[in-house]
Amino acid sequence: MATASLTAELGLAAPPFRLPGVDGRHHSLTELAGANGTVIVFICNHCPYVKAIIDRLVADATLLMAEGIGFAAISSNDVVTYPEDSFENMKRFAELHRLPFPYLYDEDQSVARAYGAVCTPDFFGYDAGLKLAYRGRLDEGRRDPPPAGARRELVEAMRAVARGEPVREQTPSIGCSIKWKAE
Repeated sequence: MATASLTAELGLAAPPFRLPGVDGRHHSLTELAGANGTVIVFICNHCPYVKAIIDRLVADATLLMAEGIGFAAISSNDVVTYPEDSFENMKRFAELHRLPFPYLYDEDQSVARAYGAVCTPDFFGYDAGLKLAYRGRLDEGRRDPPPAGARRELVEAMRAVARGEPVREQTPSIGCSIKWKAE
């Protein structure tokens, strides 16, 4: 069953983190932040919604990164229940899809909870001061490609953020729910 991301209070500060990446390094929010903004997206390896958008996500992230926008993906799923999302499988996923951004592992799920992430993919776009400016989707494609001529919503939103303009239209992302660990 699909889960929609929640609307968020714009202007909230990005919660700090320091997480291991599939590249063998630890990455912090401040290190990843771009001069013109930052995108943090929660994804996982097994989600059909992520698999459906991954090529467009890589293309749009590459474009935004070239425009001074920092970018990182975080996987927070419970790997006991969903072993396909393990750190080793994250490494394979990153290599297979040639992810141009850090892919980070939130093993204790504290970062997903701090951000209020609920689904994969779940996009958080921040301005240069790391204040939330966009909580929307990549584009209108879900498990199928978007229709011809569809807007590149994340790209358009982050370009507006980089120019210091508010993002008026923000449509929630839809995907698989984050797989929380049993309490």
